[in-house]
Amino acid sequence: QVQLVESGGGLVQAGGSLRLSCAASGRTLSNYFMAWFRQAPGKQREFVSIIGPSGRTTDYADSVKGRFTVSRDIAKDTMYLQMDSLKSEDTALYYCAASQYATATYRQYHNYNYWGQGTQVTVSS
Repeated sequence: QVQLVESGGGLVQAGGSLRLSCAASGRTLSNYFMAWFRQAPGKQREFVSIIGPSGRTTDYADSVKGRFTVSRDIAKDTMYLQMDSLKSEDTALYYCAASQYATATYRQYHNYNYWGQGTQVTVSS
């Protein structure tokens, strides 16, 4: 049974930074694509970022490109999301997800088999 556990969320002022973590347990996800999604109240869950198994391949939503950086520590089976220059519109519940494959639909949440419970990020203006 795979478990993904996010941490690192919190309340921060606009312009500040946070680093989210997503730790996997139950089985290694070193061969999986891992992603971050977020969901604000009343809105659909949206893609934020993805990182490939080796950590060399990444992609970002246009709304966070240049401000967020995704990385992973394969030995620790943990993925990170460094969020800088945060804006009020980044306020959301952030989820990590994992999939063995990255198809053309990798920006859509139904592509992922495993999900964490989410960590809240609130950016005050």
